[in-house]
Amino acid sequence: MIKILPHDKVDILSKYKGIIEELETIQYTGRVERVVGLTIESIGPDVEYGELCRIRLDRGGYLYAEVVGFNRNRVILMPVGDMKGIVPGADVIAAGSALMVPVGEELLGRVISGIGAPLDGRGEIFTKQKYPVTSEPINPLERTVIDRPLSVGIRAIDGLNTVGRGQRIGIFSGSGVGKSTLIAMISRYTDADVNVVALIGERGREVKDFVEKELGPEGLKKSVVVVATSNQPAMLRIRGAYLAHAIAEYFRDQGRHVNLLMDSITRFSMAQREVGIAAGEPSSMRGYPPSTFALMAKLMERAGTIAGGGSITGFYSVLVEADDMNEPIADHARSILDGHIVLERRLAHKGHYPAVDVLQSISRCMKDVVTPEHAAAANRFRELLAAYTEHEDEISLGAYAKGSVPAVDRALDMMDTMNAFLRQGIYERDAYDAIVRRLIDMFAEKKPAARPDIVARTPAFARIVR
Repeated sequence: MIKILPHDKVDILSKYKGIIEELETIQYTGRVERVVGLTIESIGPDVEYGELCRIRLDRGGYLYAEVVGFNRNRVILMPVGDMKGIVPGADVIAAGSALMVPVGEELLGRVISGIGAPLDGRGEIFTKQKYPVTSEPINPLERTVIDRPLSVGIRAIDGLNTVGRGQRIGIFSGSGVGKSTLIAMISRYTDADVNVVALIGERGREVKDFVEKELGPEGLKKSVVVVATSNQPAMLRIRGAYLAHAIAEYFRDQGRHVNLLMDSITRFSMAQREVGIAAGEPSSMRGYPPSTFALMAKLMERAGTIAGGGSITGFYSVLVEADDMNEPIADHARSILDGHIVLERRLAHKGHYPAVDVLQSISRCMKDVVTPEHAAAANRFRELLAAYTEHEDEISLGAYAKGSVPAVDRALDMMDTMNAFLRQGIYERDAYDAIVRRLIDMFAEKKPAARPDIVARTPAFARIVR
């Protein structure tokens, strides 16, 4: 007779089975020879570039480090954690593989670190599958066409910069203009199945505020939050970004529509700059080594659609230095992404939130996912806003003579309505269809009311009188 074990016992057995499978019967070891700045140099073991190693600490336990280069007969490692406890001659043990991340439904609603450890105090996470943290981008010929809109519940985006499922779009802004708040709104109001939020290089104080206040229970229950704060080692911040993409790829492979929201690609690039320079790479533009720009492209190309119905829609925030939209990271990100949403400090100073600069923003996939009526209304909105912006100084000074430019006259009449459409409260949500209908109705030609003397002469009116 076969005895059926309870479900919880099966889970425990699966956990121990996974541990046994990961045990290495043969270990390749080396020893720490030198620590310089952020790097650890060891003699041995026999490893590949990108492989993980474990370094035995003096106080007990291990520190994980990744192979980032070689120097003659030495292996150069970058730690994924605090280097406190490393001593000369410490054992360096090859892990035999790159970093893997546990994936499954159990991750939903959880907050984890850049190596997949739980941070929310809700216990360990046991899953039945693991995905490699690093993987190759989708084959270009295996990508499916982006032809369906993705609603994010924000009028300035859904109406005027519509995003398609599987698109990659950047959110560009200086510090303190509202990009984290915009990302939180997208997480709460999107119609995607799953959110994967990567907080890379964020201030520690902001993480809890983001999770509890801005994301809230509504957004968290269908989200996985990956956190690698600014005080953590550069390699952990880089791994956190890769790990978030791996989790998104798992849900995509299950046929889900995933929103991947990363804040920010700039801090990911800064972390790679630290790693590259420490490994001996030459610096180029503003101190960034060439590997930074190569890794940016490789990372962001992992988002997209695949045959089978799943998709990853990537929202990448770009923190521009000194509000310079043409600095190297921002410029390179624009060349990779399928569109960009620009947040303008001037609008934020006026209390105009979200501070989306419609004229500087563009969604390259919008034309493929919206109706002709929607596209025409959005174009008309941009035309009037551009006409008003061009003559804004004259209007402010009272030097504009009404009747000079018909488009400006029309914009002056509609500016209050247009601003009301663009402004939106943090907890104010609009459905996609309602946003599109409001935009189209804004520019619908209204038929003039019939004059009473003309109505009185119509046969129908005459019959009523008789």
